[in-house]
Amino acid sequence: MEIWDAYDKNFNKIEDFTIIRGEVIPDGMFHLVCDILVRHADGTYLLMQRDRNKTHGGMWEATAGGSALLGETPIDCAKRELLEETGISAQELTEVGTVVSEDTHSIYVEFLCVTNCEKHSITLQEGETIAYKWVTRNELIGMDKDRLLTERMQKFIKELH
Repeated sequence: MEIWDAYDKNFNKIEDFTIIRGEVIPDGMFHLVCDILVRHADGTYLLMQRDRNKTHGGMWEATAGGSALLGETPIDCAKRELLEETGISAQELTEVGTVVSEDTHSIYVEFLCVTNCEKHSITLQEGETIAYKWVTRNELIGMDKDRLLTERMQKFIKELH
C-alpha cells in the first residue's frame, strides 16, 4: 500500500490526513507528483516508453517521475524516481515549474536534470518502461499528443532554451 501526503491547491500540507494510492482523493485535496526532464550535456532529451500494461501503455514520456511517498520532499521524490526509472543518480536537479491539475488531484513539480551519463547506460524499470531513446529538442517539441504523454513538459522545454 502506497501512502501519500495530502495538500491543498496552494501546496500547503494538510496535517493529520493522508491519501492512499488507488482510493478516491477528496475534492480540494491533492497529492504530489514529481517529473524529471533529462537533458544530456550534448543537448538531447531522454524519452521513456511506458510499459504496454500501464495506463497510456506504449506512449512516450519526456520525464521520469511519480508520486511522492509519505513524508518525501519534492527533491527527494525526484531523485528517487529518476534513479528507479532510468538508473541516473542526480546530485543536482533544477526545479523548473509547478502545475496543478484539478482533474487528477495532482500537484506536479517539474525538474530538469542535466547529465553527462553514458547514453547507452539507461536502465528500464520492469513494469514501468519498455524502451528509451534520445531525441533533439525540435523532435521533442514537435511530438503530438498521440505519441507524447507528458505534453505539459513541452512548455518548460521551450522556456529552458
